Amino acid sequence: MSSAVTHIGFADEAYWNTGRFRSLGMVTLPLNCVEVMESEVRRLLNESQVSEFKWNKLRGAKERFAAEKLCKFIVEKASADQIRVDVLIWDTEDSRHKIANRDDIANLQRMYYHIFRNVLRARWPDNAIWRLHPDEHTALNWETVRDCLENKSTGIDVDRSLSTGGQFRIRLRQEFGIQEIQAVSSGAHPLLQLADLFAGLAVFSRDNFDDYQKWLQATSPQARLFDEGDASDDPSRSSRERFQVLKEFDRLCKQRKLGVSLETKRGLWTPKPQNPINFWIYEPQHSEDKAPQKERR
Repeated sequence: MSSAVTHIGFADEAYWNTGRFRSLGMVTLPLNCVEVMESEVRRLLNESQVSEFKWNKLRGAKERFAAEKLCKFIVEKASADQIRVDVLIWDTEDSRHKIANRDDIANLQRMYYHIFRNVLRARWPDNAIWRLHPDEHTALNWETVRDCLENKSTGIDVDRSLSTGGQFRIRLRQEFGIQEIQAVSSGAHPLLQLADLFAGLAVFSRDNFDDYQKWLQATSPQARLFDEGDASDDPSRSSRERFQVLKEFDRLCKQRKLGVSLETKRGLWTPKPQNPINFWIYEPQHSEDKAPQKERR
């Protein structure tokens, strides 16, 4: 007999197979808060005349206004401990990932395991029963992962992250209290759009940190008064819109003292992972912690 679901997680990845930095975002909250939260996000999107927010479509003012409203919404709800946002970021130039023939899909599955372990159990009550909603347009075959829920003798091979290497098998239901996994469309689930926003913002903050600092300097009151600047260095329109979102999000987090840093690690980072908005950089756990490789044929 299955247990009643008490908590919901919405998960989406950004740039999982392109660029130096990759990320996986998860928005988690109690089941009894979902309906009200989704209704409020829909209202904010409607106010901005955006039917569905997608980070990769943030190129103009309309999408920027929507993103800023969503940032304010999350900061307020997270400050009240009503919702969490956790974003795991990994660097393909680190010792784990800079290997030949890396299998990015298998590596993404392992990153999902790490976020399951560090969010579902560590940040919510031990007795929470979870339903997960990954984006239906994900790289992973969630049917295969879901089969592991139905067959108690089956697990998923993952890297042993805190010991000396090797493999072990996890059982999603027993270890994490995951009762259901149901891939859903982003358009029908506004909270999934939040996972997309913060996964995208996390990567953008790292990929564009130097350009963001230049933009901040160029748009400061002092610069506008005394320095016309070099037009050849002007960022693209989409970058300018995204810089404004990043600046506003940084301001909101500092205003609420949420402990989200931007400059220390040259990108979004939360030193205390228990904080309700947590940007977490994956660090190789030991010398044998390597990303999976594609099988040679």
